[in-house]
Amino acid sequence: MNTLQTLRIATRALMRNKLRSFLTTLGIVIGVSAVIAMVAIGEGAKAQVEASFASMGANLLIVLPGTTTSGGAHGGFGSMPTLTWDDLKAIQSEASGVRYAAAALRATAQVLSDDQNWTTSVTGTIPEYFDIRAWSVAHGALFSVSDVEGGSKVAVLGQTVVDKLYGPSADPVGQSLRIKNVPFQIIGVLAKKGQSPMGQDYDDAVFVPQTTFQAKIQGGLSKFLSGAVFVGATSSSNTARAEKQVIAILRDRHHIMPGIDDDFSVRNLTEMASAQEAGTKTLTTLLAAIAAVSLLVGGIGIMNIMLVSVTERTREIGLRMAVGAKPGNILSQFLIEALTLSVGGGVIGVALGVFAAERLASSFGWPLLVQPNVIFLVVGVSASVGVVFGLYPARKAAQLDPIDALRYE
Repeated sequence: MNTLQTLRIATRALMRNKLRSFLTTLGIVIGVSAVIAMVAIGEGAKAQVEASFASMGANLLIVLPGTTTSGGAHGGFGSMPTLTWDDLKAIQSEASGVRYAAAALRATAQVLSDDQNWTTSVTGTIPEYFDIRAWSVAHGALFSVSDVEGGSKVAVLGQTVVDKLYGPSADPVGQSLRIKNVPFQIIGVLAKKGQSPMGQDYDDAVFVPQTTFQAKIQGGLSKFLSGAVFVGATSSSNTARAEKQVIAILRDRHHIMPGIDDDFSVRNLTEMASAQEAGTKTLTTLLAAIAAVSLLVGGIGIMNIMLVSVTERTREIGLRMAVGAKPGNILSQFLIEALTLSVGGGVIGVALGVFAAERLASSFGWPLLVQPNVIFLVVGVSASVGVVFGLYPARKAAQLDPIDALRYE
Protein backbone atom coordinates (compact mmCIF):
# COMPACT_ATOMS: atom_id res chain seq x y z
CA MET A 1 0.00 0.00 0.00
CA ASN A 2 1.51 3.33 -1.05
CA THR A 3 1.56 6.58 0.94
CA LEU A 4 -1.24 8.16 -1.10
CA GLN A 5 -3.61 5.28 -0.37
CA THR A 6 -2.67 5.38 3.32
CA LEU A 7 -3.33 9.14 3.38
CA ARG A 8 -6.72 8.63 1.74
CA ILE A 9 -7.72 5.98 4.30
CA ALA A 10 -6.48 8.13 7.21
CA THR A 11 -8.38 11.16 5.95
CA ARG A 12 -11.56 9.13 5.53
CA ALA A 13 -11.21 7.85 9.10
CA LEU A 14 -10.80 11.37 10.46
CA MET A 15 -13.76 12.71 8.48
CA ARG A 16 -16.07 10.10 10.05
CA ASN A 17 -15.81 12.11 13.29
CA LYS A 18 -15.48 15.69 12.08
CA LEU A 19 -16.32 17.41 15.37
CA ARG A 20 -13.96 15.21 17.37
CA SER A 21 -11.17 15.77 14.86
CA PHE A 22 -11.72 19.54 14.99
CA LEU A 23 -11.72 19.61 18.81
CA THR A 24 -8.56 17.52 18.80
CA THR A 25 -6.75 20.03 16.59
CA LEU A 26 -8.00 23.00 18.64
CA GLY A 27 -5.07 22.82 21.05
CA ILE A 28 -2.64 22.93 18.12
CA VAL A 29 -4.60 25.80 16.51
CA ILE A 30 -4.51 27.88 19.71
CA GLY A 31 -0.83 27.15 20.32
CA VAL A 32 0.33 27.97 16.80
CA SER A 33 -1.80 31.11 16.51
CA ALA A 34 -0.60 32.36 19.90
CA VAL A 35 3.07 31.79 19.01
CA ILE A 36 2.69 33.51 15.62
CA ALA A 37 0.81 36.48 17.12
CA MET A 38 3.18 36.94 20.07
CA VAL A 39 6.35 36.72 17.96
CA ALA A 40 4.92 39.09 15.33
CA ILE A 41 3.85 41.62 17.96
CA GLY A 42 7.21 41.30 19.72
CA GLU A 43 9.12 41.93 16.49
CA GLY A 44 6.84 44.88 15.77
CA ALA A 45 7.51 46.32 19.22
CA LYS A 46 11.25 45.84 18.68
CA ALA A 47 11.04 47.65 15.34
CA GLN A 48 9.09 50.45 17.01
CA VAL A 49 11.81 50.85 19.64
CA GLU A 50 14.51 50.87 16.96
CA ALA A 51 12.61 53.48 14.95
CA SER A 52 12.09 55.66 18.03
CA PHE A 53 15.78 55.67 18.89
CA ALA A 54 16.79 56.05 15.25
CA SER A 55 14.68 59.21 15.10
CA MET A 56 16.85 60.70 17.84
CA GLY A 57 19.87 60.46 15.59
CA ALA A 58 22.47 58.03 14.33
CA ASN A 59 25.17 56.85 16.78
CA LEU A 60 24.20 59.64 19.15
CA LEU A 61 25.87 60.76 22.38
CA ILE A 62 24.52 63.66 24.43
CA VAL A 63 26.93 65.49 26.74
CA LEU A 64 25.20 67.39 29.54
CA PRO A 65 26.83 69.91 31.89
CA GLY A 66 27.13 69.40 35.65
CA THR A 67 24.80 69.80 38.59
CA THR A 68 24.33 72.49 41.18
CA THR A 69 24.35 71.65 44.87
CA SER A 70 22.66 73.84 47.44
CA GLY A 71 22.09 72.80 51.04
CA GLY A 72 22.76 69.19 50.12
CA ALA A 73 20.17 69.26 47.32
CA HIS A 74 21.41 68.45 43.82
CA GLY A 75 19.87 70.32 40.91
CA GLY A 76 20.49 67.54 38.40
CA PHE A 77 22.68 67.43 35.29
CA GLY A 78 22.38 70.59 33.23
CA SER A 79 21.78 72.91 36.17
CA MET A 80 25.41 74.06 36.38
CA PRO A 81 27.28 75.24 33.24
CA THR A 82 30.53 73.25 33.23
CA LEU A 83 31.03 72.72 29.48
CA THR A 84 32.94 75.37 27.57
CA TRP A 85 33.18 76.26 23.93
CA ASP A 86 36.81 75.09 24.04
CA ASP A 87 35.57 71.70 25.31
CA LEU A 88 33.39 71.48 22.22
CA LYS A 89 36.33 72.30 19.95
CA ALA A 90 38.46 69.69 21.72
CA ILE A 91 35.81 67.01 21.20
CA GLN A 92 35.58 67.94 17.51
CA SER A 93 39.33 67.86 16.93
CA GLU A 94 40.79 65.32 19.38
CA ALA A 95 38.28 62.43 19.49
CA SER A 96 38.96 60.14 16.51
CA GLY A 97 35.70 58.26 17.06
CA VAL A 98 33.65 61.45 16.70
CA ARG A 99 32.38 62.49 13.29
CA TYR A 100 30.40 65.58 14.31
CA ALA A 101 29.85 67.54 17.51
CA ALA A 102 27.43 70.45 17.83
CA ALA A 103 26.09 72.59 20.64
CA ALA A 104 22.34 72.75 21.22
CA LEU A 105 21.39 75.99 22.98
CA ARG A 106 17.75 75.73 23.95
CA ALA A 107 15.07 78.11 25.21
CA THR A 108 11.30 78.16 25.32
CA ALA A 109 9.82 81.13 23.50
CA GLN A 110 6.67 82.36 21.84
CA VAL A 111 6.76 82.48 18.05
CA LEU A 112 4.31 84.54 16.03
CA SER A 113 3.16 84.47 12.42
CA ASP A 114 0.90 87.13 10.95
CA ASP A 115 -2.22 85.91 12.74
CA GLN A 116 -1.21 82.99 15.02
CA ASN A 117 1.15 82.38 17.92
CA TRP A 118 2.64 79.27 19.49
CA THR A 119 5.00 78.60 22.40
CA THR A 120 7.68 76.13 21.45
CA SER A 121 11.30 75.10 21.89
CA VAL A 122 13.87 77.28 20.09
CA THR A 123 17.30 75.74 19.55
CA GLY A 124 20.47 77.51 18.48
CA THR A 125 22.93 75.24 16.73
CA ILE A 126 25.07 74.66 13.62
CA PRO A 127 24.36 72.72 10.36
CA GLU A 128 26.18 69.60 11.62
CA TYR A 129 23.47 69.17 14.26
CA PHE A 130 21.05 67.98 11.57
CA ASP A 131 23.61 65.45 10.30
CA ILE A 132 23.99 64.09 13.83
CA ARG A 133 20.21 63.81 14.21
CA ALA A 134 19.82 62.36 10.66
CA TRP A 135 17.20 65.04 10.05
CA SER A 136 16.44 66.15 6.50
CA VAL A 137 14.37 69.04 5.16
CA ALA A 138 10.96 68.60 3.56
CA HIS A 139 10.83 72.10 2.06
CA GLY A 140 13.46 74.78 1.54
CA ALA A 141 16.96 74.37 2.99
CA LEU A 142 18.93 74.33 6.23
CA PHE A 143 20.94 77.34 7.35
CA SER A 144 24.61 77.27 6.35
CA VAL A 145 27.97 77.85 8.02
CA SER A 146 27.95 81.41 6.60
CA ASP A 147 24.57 81.99 8.30
CA VAL A 148 26.14 80.94 11.60
CA GLU A 149 29.22 83.07 11.09
CA GLY A 150 27.18 86.07 10.01
CA GLY A 151 24.47 85.73 12.66
CA SER A 152 21.71 85.60 10.04
CA LYS A 153 18.13 85.89 11.28
CA VAL A 154 16.90 82.75 9.55
CA ALA A 155 14.86 79.87 10.98
CA VAL A 156 14.06 76.26 10.19
CA LEU A 157 10.75 74.97 11.55
CA GLY A 158 9.50 71.59 12.68
CA GLN A 159 6.26 70.35 11.15
CA THR A 160 4.21 70.82 14.33
CA VAL A 161 5.10 74.51 14.47
CA VAL A 162 4.14 74.87 10.80
CA ASP A 163 0.78 73.19 11.51
CA LYS A 164 0.04 75.51 14.44
CA LEU A 165 1.11 78.75 12.77
CA TYR A 166 0.27 78.25 9.09
CA GLY A 167 -1.89 75.13 8.74
CA PRO A 168 -1.18 71.45 7.99
CA SER A 169 -0.76 71.83 4.22
CA ALA A 170 1.07 75.17 4.22
CA ASP A 171 4.58 75.82 2.91
CA PRO A 172 5.86 78.83 4.88
CA VAL A 173 9.31 78.97 3.26
CA GLY A 174 10.08 82.59 2.42
CA GLN A 175 7.65 84.00 4.97
CA SER A 176 8.64 85.64 8.24
CA LEU A 177 7.87 84.97 11.87
CA ARG A 178 8.84 86.64 15.11
CA ILE A 179 10.70 84.99 17.95
CA LYS A 180 10.61 87.11 21.09
CA ASN A 181 9.51 89.96 18.81
CA VAL A 182 12.61 89.56 16.63
CA PRO A 183 11.78 88.98 12.95
CA PHE A 184 13.23 85.85 11.31
CA GLN A 185 12.91 84.59 7.74
CA ILE A 186 11.79 80.96 7.34
CA ILE A 187 14.20 79.17 5.00
CA GLY A 188 13.20 75.53 5.58
CA VAL A 189 10.74 73.04 7.05
CA LEU A 190 12.12 69.83 8.51
CA ALA A 191 10.82 66.38 7.59
CA LYS A 192 8.38 64.97 10.13
CA LYS A 193 10.26 63.04 12.81
CA GLY A 194 7.56 62.01 15.29
CA GLN A 195 7.85 61.39 19.01
CA SER A 196 10.64 60.21 21.26
CA PRO A 197 10.24 57.02 23.35
CA MET A 198 9.32 59.36 26.24
CA GLY A 199 6.58 61.08 24.23
CA GLN A 200 8.41 64.30 23.35
CA ASP A 201 7.30 65.79 20.02
CA TYR A 202 10.49 66.33 18.02
CA ASP A 203 8.61 68.38 15.42
CA ASP A 204 7.52 71.00 17.96
CA ALA A 205 10.74 73.02 17.56
CA VAL A 206 12.36 75.96 15.79
CA PHE A 207 16.06 76.01 14.88
CA VAL A 208 18.22 79.11 14.33
CA PRO A 209 21.99 79.68 13.98
CA GLN A 210 23.67 79.54 17.39
CA THR A 211 25.26 82.98 17.01
CA THR A 212 21.85 84.50 16.28
CA PHE A 213 20.39 82.63 19.25
CA GLN A 214 22.99 84.13 21.59
CA ALA A 215 22.62 87.63 20.18
CA LYS A 216 18.84 87.86 19.75
CA ILE A 217 17.11 85.22 21.89
CA GLN A 218 19.18 84.30 24.92
CA GLY A 219 22.59 85.67 25.82
CA GLY A 220 25.52 83.34 26.35
CA LEU A 221 27.63 82.64 29.45
CA SER A 222 30.92 83.96 28.10
CA LYS A 223 33.25 80.96 27.78
CA PHE A 224 30.63 78.50 29.09
CA LEU A 225 28.19 76.71 26.83
CA SER A 226 24.60 77.18 28.06
CA GLY A 227 23.21 73.93 26.71
CA ALA A 228 24.11 70.39 25.74
CA VAL A 229 26.56 68.99 23.21
CA PHE A 230 25.28 66.48 20.64
CA VAL A 231 27.96 64.08 19.39
CA GLY A 232 27.71 61.79 16.37
CA ALA A 233 30.12 58.84 16.31
CA THR A 234 31.74 57.75 13.07
CA SER A 235 29.79 54.46 13.14
CA SER A 236 27.60 52.34 15.40
CA SER A 237 30.55 50.15 16.34
CA ASN A 238 32.55 53.23 17.33
CA THR A 239 29.90 54.76 19.60
CA ALA A 240 31.28 53.18 22.78
CA ARG A 241 34.84 54.18 21.82
CA ALA A 242 33.71 57.74 21.07
CA GLU A 243 32.02 57.88 24.49
CA LYS A 244 35.24 56.84 26.24
CA GLN A 245 37.24 59.41 24.26
CA VAL A 246 34.81 62.22 25.07
CA ILE A 247 34.88 61.33 28.79
CA ALA A 248 38.70 61.17 28.79
CA ILE A 249 39.00 64.54 27.01
CA LEU A 250 36.59 66.31 29.36
CA ARG A 251 38.08 64.81 32.53
CA ASP A 252 41.52 65.92 31.39
CA ARG A 253 40.36 69.43 30.46
CA HIS A 254 38.40 69.83 33.72
CA HIS A 255 41.36 68.50 35.79
CA ILE A 256 39.28 65.79 37.43
CA MET A 257 41.46 63.48 39.50
CA PRO A 258 40.98 59.68 39.50
CA GLY A 259 38.22 58.62 41.89
CA ILE A 260 36.44 61.99 41.63
CA ASP A 261 32.99 62.15 40.04
CA ASP A 262 32.58 63.79 36.63
CA ASP A 263 31.14 67.31 36.48
CA PHE A 264 29.29 66.33 33.30
CA SER A 265 27.21 63.43 32.00
CA VAL A 266 27.48 61.49 28.73
CA ARG A 267 24.35 59.64 27.64
CA ASN A 268 24.78 56.86 25.10
CA LEU A 269 21.42 56.39 23.36
CA THR A 270 22.69 53.28 21.57
CA GLU A 271 23.01 51.53 24.93
CA MET A 272 19.54 52.72 25.94
CA ALA A 273 18.10 51.35 22.70
CA SER A 274 19.90 48.02 23.19
CA ALA A 275 18.55 47.74 26.73
CA GLN A 276 14.99 48.40 25.59
CA GLU A 277 15.34 45.94 22.71
CA ALA A 278 16.71 43.29 25.11
CA GLY A 279 13.73 43.84 27.42
CA THR A 280 11.31 43.56 24.51
CA LYS A 281 13.03 40.40 23.26
CA THR A 282 12.86 38.81 26.73
CA LEU A 283 9.15 39.59 27.03
CA THR A 284 8.48 38.23 23.53
CA THR A 285 10.37 35.02 24.32
CA LEU A 286 8.42 34.60 27.56
CA LEU A 287 5.06 35.10 25.84
CA ALA A 288 6.03 32.73 23.01
CA ALA A 289 7.13 30.09 25.55
CA ILE A 290 3.82 30.38 27.38
CA ALA A 291 1.97 30.10 24.07
CA ALA A 292 4.07 27.06 23.14
CA VAL A 293 2.63 25.22 26.13
CA SER A 294 -0.62 25.08 24.15
CA LEU A 295 1.23 23.01 21.54
CA LEU A 296 2.18 20.52 24.23
CA VAL A 297 -1.42 20.41 25.45
CA GLY A 298 -2.58 19.95 21.86
CA GLY A 299 -0.13 17.08 21.43
CA ILE A 300 -1.47 15.36 24.52
CA GLY A 301 -4.98 15.79 23.11
CA ILE A 302 -3.91 14.12 19.87
CA MET A 303 -2.40 11.19 21.78
CA ASN A 304 -5.55 10.82 23.84
CA ILE A 305 -7.88 10.81 20.83
CA MET A 306 -5.64 8.46 18.87
CA LEU A 307 -5.64 5.99 21.77
CA VAL A 308 -9.42 6.18 21.86
CA SER A 309 -9.47 5.69 18.10
CA VAL A 310 -7.27 2.58 18.36
CA THR A 311 -9.63 1.12 20.97
CA GLU A 312 -12.73 1.90 18.89
CA ARG A 313 -11.24 0.46 15.71
CA THR A 314 -9.64 -2.68 17.14
CA ARG A 315 -11.84 -5.03 15.06
CA GLU A 316 -11.14 -2.91 11.93
CA ILE A 317 -7.39 -3.22 12.58
CA GLY A 318 -7.72 -6.96 13.06
CA LEU A 319 -9.70 -7.30 9.83
CA ARG A 320 -7.12 -5.32 7.86
CA MET A 321 -4.33 -7.48 9.23
CA ALA A 322 -6.30 -10.61 8.38
CA VAL A 323 -6.56 -9.59 4.72
CA GLY A 324 -2.83 -8.85 4.43
CA ALA A 325 -2.07 -5.45 6.00
CA LYS A 326 1.36 -5.43 7.61
CA PRO A 327 2.15 -3.79 10.99
CA GLY A 328 4.01 -1.07 9.07
CA ASN A 329 0.82 -0.24 7.15
CA ILE A 330 -1.16 0.10 10.37
CA LEU A 331 1.62 2.19 11.93
CA SER A 332 1.70 4.48 8.88
CA GLN A 333 -2.07 4.94 8.87
CA PHE A 334 -2.28 6.10 12.49
CA LEU A 335 0.86 8.25 12.21
CA ILE A 336 -0.57 9.94 9.13
CA GLU A 337 -3.85 10.53 10.96
CA ALA A 338 -1.96 12.21 13.84
CA LEU A 339 0.20 14.16 11.37
CA THR A 340 -2.88 15.33 9.44
CA LEU A 341 -4.50 16.60 12.63
CA SER A 342 -1.37 18.48 13.76
CA VAL A 343 -0.43 19.98 10.38
CA GLY A 344 -4.04 20.95 9.66
CA GLY A 345 -4.22 22.63 13.05
CA GLY A 346 -0.89 24.33 12.37
CA VAL A 347 -2.08 25.79 9.06
CA ILE A 348 -5.31 27.06 10.61
CA GLY A 349 -3.30 28.41 13.55
CA VAL A 350 -0.98 30.34 11.23
CA ALA A 351 -3.94 32.02 9.53
CA LEU A 352 -5.54 32.95 12.85
CA GLY A 353 -2.19 34.08 14.28
CA VAL A 354 -1.49 36.43 11.38
CA PHE A 355 -5.01 37.81 11.63
CA ALA A 356 -4.68 38.36 15.39
CA ALA A 357 -1.24 39.94 14.98
CA GLU A 358 -2.59 42.31 12.32
CA ARG A 359 -5.45 43.43 14.58
CA LEU A 360 -3.19 43.89 17.61
CA ALA A 361 -0.55 45.76 15.61
CA SER A 362 -3.25 48.05 14.24
CA SER A 363 -4.57 48.70 17.76
CA PHE A 364 -1.12 49.51 19.16
CA GLY A 365 0.03 51.44 16.10
CA TRP A 366 3.04 49.14 15.66
CA PRO A 367 4.42 47.73 12.40
CA LEU A 368 3.37 44.14 11.60
CA LEU A 369 6.40 41.87 11.18
CA VAL A 370 5.48 38.26 10.40
CA GLN A 371 8.66 36.37 9.55
CA PRO A 372 8.30 33.45 7.10
CA ASN A 373 10.97 31.44 8.90
CA VAL A 374 8.92 31.63 12.12
CA ILE A 375 5.84 30.36 10.26
CA PHE A 376 7.74 27.41 8.77
CA LEU A 377 9.33 26.66 12.14
CA VAL A 378 6.01 26.68 14.02
CA VAL A 379 4.28 24.49 11.40
CA GLY A 380 7.28 22.13 11.53
CA VAL A 381 7.05 21.98 15.32
CA SER A 382 3.30 21.26 15.15
CA ALA A 383 4.01 18.43 12.69
CA SER A 384 6.69 17.08 15.05
CA VAL A 385 4.20 17.24 17.91
CA GLY A 386 1.79 15.12 15.85
CA VAL A 387 4.46 12.54 15.08
CA VAL A 388 5.82 12.37 18.64
CA PHE A 389 2.43 12.13 20.34
CA GLY A 390 0.94 9.92 17.63
CA LEU A 391 3.76 7.39 17.67
CA TYR A 392 2.69 5.54 20.83
CA PRO A 393 -0.94 5.00 19.72
CA ALA A 394 0.28 4.01 16.24
CA ARG A 395 2.76 1.47 17.68
CA LYS A 396 0.03 0.12 19.97
CA ALA A 397 -2.25 -0.37 16.96
CA ALA A 398 0.52 -2.02 14.88
CA GLN A 399 1.37 -4.47 17.67
CA LEU A 400 -2.19 -5.82 18.06
CA ASP A 401 -2.61 -9.54 17.54
CA PRO A 402 -4.98 -10.04 14.56
CA ILE A 403 -6.88 -12.91 16.23
CA ASP A 404 -7.35 -11.02 19.49
CA ALA A 405 -8.35 -7.92 17.55
CA LEU A 406 -11.04 -9.80 15.61
CA ARG A 407 -12.43 -11.25 18.86
CA TYR A 408 -12.55 -7.76 20.46
CA GLU A 409 -16.05 -6.63 21.39
